[in-house]
Formats: sequence, structure tokens, C-alpha cells
Amino acid sequence: MTALTTLTRERADLLESLRRHRAFLRFTVRDLTDEQAQRRPTVSALDLAGLIKHVAGTEAGWARFAEGGAEAMNRNWGPDAFSRHWHLAPGETLAGVLAEYETVAQRTDDLVAGLPDLDADHALPEAPWFEPGARWSARRVFLHIIAETAQHAGHADILRESIDGQKTMG
Repeated sequence: MTALTTLTRERADLLESLRRHRAFLRFTVRDLTDEQAQRRPTVSALDLAGLIKHVAGTEAGWARFAEGGAEAMNRNWGPDAFSRHWHLAPGETLAGVLAEYETVAQRTDDLVAGLPDLDADHALPEAPWFEPGARWSARRVFLHIIAETAQHAGHADILRESIDGQKTMG
């Protein structure tokens, strides 16, 4: 990765925001077993391991989009998508999901630092939640990843506090 001293202020700010919110999310699973990380302590279907898996997968997809457009996202929105993207599969572990998240984060950080043009844009994939014909710049994608990570870090904080009273953000 490019040294922070050679980055523009904007790129350094994007990286710092990504790192801070990822750290909040990772902190929510400190000292948990796989079983604890898969508990659903609220009426929601969310669990901590699944949240991290989802955020890693979402970040990876959007990073591919920033570089290569909708075709590069490798979307797979089928009937079993929720379970596949939000819960550990047999054989998956919290440690494995965290390691994958670290790999994804490094790849995204490298893109933020090195993508030639943050204004380069691509048409969004067709989906009911996107305006037809809308385009997002790489900058918008990275801001979306930050927002997605921050939102889910808040969800994770609630889940963790419900599991054992530990708090992430206060």
C-alpha cells in the first residue's frame, strides 16, 4: 500500500474512517467462542459471526464494483442468499471469517490508496433498491462501505451487549 504520507487528504480520511469502523465491528467479537458468536440474543435473525461475514462479503463486492463495475460484483441473490451471506456455513469459524475480513479490508485499502480516479463511475446493478440508470463513483462506493460497516457495527454492539453485557462503544 502507498504510504499515508503520499496519499491525498481525502484518501487518508477514507482509509481512517474504514479502519475505525472495522475496528469497532471486530472489537464486538473479542473473546467470544464460535457458539457465542452465532447466538441470536434478540428477535432478529442476526448474529455476530454472520454480521462480520456479511460486511466482509458486501465490502468485497463493492470493491470489485469500484474497479470493474456491476459485472465484477459476482452477485448471487438467490432464495438462500440470506442464510448464505448472514450465517456461518458448516465448517466456517469466527476466526476464519475474521481472517477473510482482514484480507478483504486490505484489498479495499489498496484500492482506496491506489485507484487512479475516485470520480470514475459505473452503472449500478439492476435491483429494486437502485434508481434505474444510476451510476456510482468509486468515492461513493467507498463512502457506502463506510456507512454499511458503521451501521452493522452498531447492530453488533447491541448483539454483544445482549449476549454478555460487554459494550463496544461505551
